[in-house]
Amino acid sequence: MSGTNGKIRHIHDLLVNKKITCKELTEKYIDKIKESKLNAYVHTCEDLAIKTAEKVDEKISSGKEISMLEGIPMNLKDNISTDGIETTCCSKMLQGYKPIYDATVWKKLKGDNAVLLGKANMDEFAMGSSCENSCFGGACNPHNLKHVAGGSSGGVASAVGGNIAVYGLGSDTGGSIRQPASFCGLVGLKPTYGSVSRYGLIAFGSSLDQIGPIASNVEDVAIVYDSISGYDTKDSTSSKVAPNDTFNHLNDDIKGMKIGIPKEYFDGINEDVKNAIDEAIDAYKSMGAEIEYFDLPELKYTLPVYYIIACAEASSNLGRYDGIRYGYKTKQYKDIEEMICKTRSEGFGEEVKRRILLGTYVLSSGYYDAYYKKAQNLRGTIIKAFKRAYEKFDVILAPTVPTTAFEFNFTSMDPVQTYLTDICTVPVNIAGLPAVSLPCGFDSKDLPIGMQLIGNSFSEDKILNLAYKYEQYTEAKYLKELDMGVRL
Repeated sequence: MSGTNGKIRHIHDLLVNKKITCKELTEKYIDKIKESKLNAYVHTCEDLAIKTAEKVDEKISSGKEISMLEGIPMNLKDNISTDGIETTCCSKMLQGYKPIYDATVWKKLKGDNAVLLGKANMDEFAMGSSCENSCFGGACNPHNLKHVAGGSSGGVASAVGGNIAVYGLGSDTGGSIRQPASFCGLVGLKPTYGSVSRYGLIAFGSSLDQIGPIASNVEDVAIVYDSISGYDTKDSTSSKVAPNDTFNHLNDDIKGMKIGIPKEYFDGINEDVKNAIDEAIDAYKSMGAEIEYFDLPELKYTLPVYYIIACAEASSNLGRYDGIRYGYKTKQYKDIEEMICKTRSEGFGEEVKRRILLGTYVLSSGYYDAYYKKAQNLRGTIIKAFKRAYEKFDVILAPTVPTTAFEFNFTSMDPVQTYLTDICTVPVNIAGLPAVSLPCGFDSKDLPIGMQLIGNSFSEDKILNLAYKYEQYTEAKYLKELDMGVRL
């Protein structure tokens, strides 16, 4: 594949050509993490990182080949299980919990000698859009420390954006990879549901959750996705459809590709965001893609459908945290009923408790048919609407988030408005589709703007190809304007 090298390939070349040792590289990242004010990490793995780096250096010095991801410093969201390494979901409920097994995605990367720098900050149990719901405090936006990094995978995005990790793995239940990627000016991929194993991911909404990569460029995302995707017998929802080789399709021709733009995605979005998306649309026209606006009225149901289903599944999944089996346990109680009640009241944060209550309500007798069953029926309607759209279009283009990153404490002042930031991302999770968010400009405050490309099931190669072409086009345009003496 031709084109500008991504960060992973660049570091790989430095290691192979012995311009830097993996241990030296890892120590540089560890030092930067210690100096950082981003609050991106909640647990660091210095000893493991150095040990892995030394193993990679030994392979290189003995003349053995190393894979593209060997020796590359990275991180994991704190809801991805790591054997013997604390995994807390940034909740008081799981503080001190060390899993006895690895998540499949980490097992694959560990087998590839990926250098794990640590576990990244997140909203508690992945519930939130700002990372402020973490019991460790929120991660900061690397573009402006007064602004949030986004959620729930805010720590991963903050670390990658602040160059204290080359890439990271997050999870996306309603936009939790794409939204922080958008806020931090990065590329984030939410893969097709079932294409990446969820084994070892601590569950929030089991029919919505999906693990995916966040990196600084499209090529790196493609390399990581190709490494972690594939069927897993340990995950009952894992698909047997062979994953795409996305890396080798990044330079495919996009001339004549049909891009559909649903008008409903543009209702109520920030003017700066709209202008940036319009410019991106013009860029695709210049590259020969065919653009067409169309109506997708079913999108108006997605937010209520998402919050009903997600909260119902959270209520079920979080029922296991009762102080009996593992996790936090209250110290003083009279009987088992009080013990469970006090454990859950003290162990969970406010947002988690709010969603458990909502989920329990919609699943309760007398309300199940009125809310949960109706939401599941509407989910089927939304899935069919997307299927009809893909009979005509190759890819759908939309804003990732209606706004740019908001300031800290905005969530507590206006929680409903915070929920509305999910309006562009949740349809993808409801339908189980792949989508990639990539930067497409800045607002008047110099905060990044993101757009997302949404594909049909198992079309990660198409959306990453389109994303890569846009990345290359804008880079070439920027360099051309610099040559002309024009400041972009």
